Amino acid sequence: MAPINSGDNQPNQKIPRESIRKAVTSLLKWKKKQQQISDQKNPISGNIDNFIYLLLTLKKTPHKNFTTIPNKIPLPHSLHTSPESTPTCLIIDDRPKPNSQKLTFEFADKKIKSLGIPISKIIKFSKLKSDYRSFESKIELFNSFDVFLADRRVIGVLPEILGKVFYGKKKKNPVPVELRRDGDWKEEIEKGFCSSLLWLSKGSCSVVKVGRFGGMEVEEVVDNVVAAAGGVAEVVPKKWGGVKSFHLKFFDSLALPIYQKGVKDELKS
Repeated sequence: MAPINSGDNQPNQKIPRESIRKAVTSLLKWKKKQQQISDQKNPISGNIDNFIYLLLTLKKTPHKNFTTIPNKIPLPHSLHTSPESTPTCLIIDDRPKPNSQKLTFEFADKKIKSLGIPISKIIKFSKLKSDYRSFESKIELFNSFDVFLADRRVIGVLPEILGKVFYGKKKKNPVPVELRRDGDWKEEIEKGFCSSLLWLSKGSCSVVKVGRFGGMEVEEVVDNVVAAAGGVAEVVPKKWGGVKSFHLKFFDSLALPIYQKGVKDELKS
């Protein structure tokens, strides 16, 4: 899989790498101690959230137009082990299209196999609507795969179909990929696998996953934070001018500051 730029050379990067490294190192040390304590109390405990989150605080609440669809944030290091060892589900848009041929399961399956793309299961959008209506079926689907990718054209309606099981805690939101019949599916899916999602909330604070405890080195997480901060600043209203602060945290940890807009920056923006 081709590496993605870590973000170190981005002209708009404003967070010192050393500040990020210190925060990441502190969080990982804290998480290791917490896990040791948890293992002593309950050796078979599971469902622990081991992701590191980049917490974004905006100067102003974003307009509702910014909060309706997720923003794909490319990361240089995937949050998952590898595509080959990660159960992945691909949702395709098989709805009839007025000016193009409908995307069928047979076409998608043949293309996936011919390109050697490690997708565990392909689900048609029509089948998703008909076969996964019950809460139990959504839970089963949620637990069956670690990564969900979906045709960009259906991303906007998936929250209504998959509901709180997928979107309540934003743990397995499907990542949008461009699946044109004549497009480069391999590149799109590889990019999707190495991306995180930013859903701008209706308030001023939002989060995006940037790292994981266990399986990722400190410098890999730092690379991801550098890239994610620059990527987030590119898609939020007013870009860096709209960013008030960035923090890093685990779900159950304190938030460590890595960027705070200063008085001079406030006056410039």
